[in-house]
Amino acid sequence: MHALSFHAHGEPTKVLRLDETPLPVPQPGHIAVQVHACGLNPADWALCRGLSARKLPCGVGLDVSGTVLAVGEGVTNVAIGDAVYGPADFRNYPTAGAARVAILYYWNRLPNRLPHVDAAALPMVVETAARYLTWSGAEKGQTLLVNGAGSMVGFAAVQMALFEGIRVIATAGDTFADRLRAMGATVVAHGDGMVARVRALGQRPDVILDTAPINLKPGSVGALPDLIDIVDGDPSRVITAADFEGAVKTGARTGAERVQAEGGFRLRWDVLERYGELAAEGRFNIPVARTFALENWRDALEISLAGQARGKLVLTVSDAIAL
Repeated sequence: MHALSFHAHGEPTKVLRLDETPLPVPQPGHIAVQVHACGLNPADWALCRGLSARKLPCGVGLDVSGTVLAVGEGVTNVAIGDAVYGPADFRNYPTAGAARVAILYYWNRLPNRLPHVDAAALPMVVETAARYLTWSGAEKGQTLLVNGAGSMVGFAAVQMALFEGIRVIATAGDTFADRLRAMGATVVAHGDGMVARVRALGQRPDVILDTAPINLKPGSVGALPDLIDIVDGDPSRVITAADFEGAVKTGARTGAERVQAEGGFRLRWDVLERYGELAAEGRFNIPVARTFALENWRDALEISLAGQARGKLVLTVSDAIAL
């Protein structure tokens, strides 16, 4: 089958390639899925650069929606032909979701009225936003500032917080400002002057969640000093999902303290079903900016690396296959 993977670490433009590779066979507890849609994330490019020290080759594309082709030993809750969505297992197989067939280790049935492309936009964004919202400690009745609410994790976190009765201030650009306001968030522009604009609202946030992707740039402290200034210099009231270098320099939280308190790192796949159902009902949304055929993956990569995605980028695979 065709699969997008890398055989050495480096810049994704140089190490990624679309190869012919053997079909993956699901291990016990896993399922093989014919991929209809695969969501792309900044984490895919981080994997190429060496984020995960695992055996190579390694696939990219962590979000999958498709049809079950085969089930591993012990799997009883789905059958061949069922439509499902969930995270691809990139750790235990040489390929991931950007392929004709992917292996899932966690999945939910695809809700009625939820297209495969929209489902493929959900898994990583929903899991990350839910985990960081919990780690933030924001509670019903409090005010949460989401910095980078135009990122997909930020966009999801705003919706989740509003569902929980948390007031939301969102920093964002023009692309999603109107949609964020329509949800019920108070929106201010990011960039220079942000501190003054937030203070002019007259409502100080209790907690700040930073999801701004610009903070992923190496060596950048990003917006964290300004965010800490907004909460009267208290870095414990700021948690970042993106700027880990900046957190070391400023004392902002990263969630590491919660991992220790919870006895280890736990992914929040338990919330995926709820938000998939809400998405099918039109009450939760991760905007899909563009779709690309798997063969046109380089176009999607260039747009993502240039910071011009303005929503989720999704690869689509139409060829039928049987195991």
